[in-house]
Amino acid sequence: MKRVSIIIVTYNSEKDIYNCVDSILCHADIPKEDIELIIVDNCSREPDPMFARLRQQWGEDIVLIENTQNGGYGQGNNVGIRRATAPVILIMNPDVRLLEPFFREPLDAFQADKELIMYGMKMMNTPTSASTNSFWCTTMMNGYLRTLLTGLCTRMDWYLPRWMYFSGSCFFVRKSMFEAVGLFDEEVFMYGEEDDIHYRLAKRFGYHFRFDKHLHYLHPMEHRQLTVDYEKKLLEVDLYHHQKKGLSPLATLRTYLQINTTLLARAYIRKMLGRQNEADFAKLKGFRNELKKMYKEYSTKS
Repeated sequence: MKRVSIIIVTYNSEKDIYNCVDSILCHADIPKEDIELIIVDNCSREPDPMFARLRQQWGEDIVLIENTQNGGYGQGNNVGIRRATAPVILIMNPDVRLLEPFFREPLDAFQADKELIMYGMKMMNTPTSASTNSFWCTTMMNGYLRTLLTGLCTRMDWYLPRWMYFSGSCFFVRKSMFEAVGLFDEEVFMYGEEDDIHYRLAKRFGYHFRFDKHLHYLHPMEHRQLTVDYEKKLLEVDLYHHQKKGLSPLATLRTYLQINTTLLARAYIRKMLGRQNEADFAKLKGFRNELKKMYKEYSTKS
């Protein structure tokens, strides 16, 4: 029986996926026979050459699935999870790289603690530079507190299972528990699903989440240009998830305004010190205008 099933969803990911798989092969500290590697392709332009190279790279026992639709990140992962045979799932983005012996400790933890739900690791921007995106506080929290607490705790590696959710780029989860709460919500195409996953798992099984600050993976994000449109997508996902939980849109928008206010205050201070990126500053102000507009619209409807 396999000990872990690794699910990687690809979409025109040839520039990333081979190095990702190489890092798994390089840092597997359990027998390769214990690992089930499942690649789900979400209707890439030419998946066949990629699949042929992956089969040559990993071996004939790799599971390669051509998805019948590009239903998004969550739907693609669900296809892979349903095909998986191991009791523990590792969700990985194709641009993630493992940096060190990676599997034995988390899998031993799942075996020893039958209540353990999810196991998160420390994200790195470079092999020597830590990211601040390993986990975040829930957006159901007061926005001022959420921003300050996330900033402090990610820098100090203080993970609070009741209030914090892991990055969706790389995490272990117990398959049976994830299936019991419905897996990824397929109504969300991409981005922002982690808070909802944490909420559903915690509501059903308690706060048995573990963060390992000594286990690292590489997922460079500092080069990504975040835009107002991207922020609006995250907001739309939270509005949808919060509505499922019975929260009003105005409450969600207030939280986002509180978050934006805190980030803008910090940006103004950095601007006075000559350390603020002007594009990021403009993005924060632009997103604030969008939030105010949406808040006014929802207030009128109420």
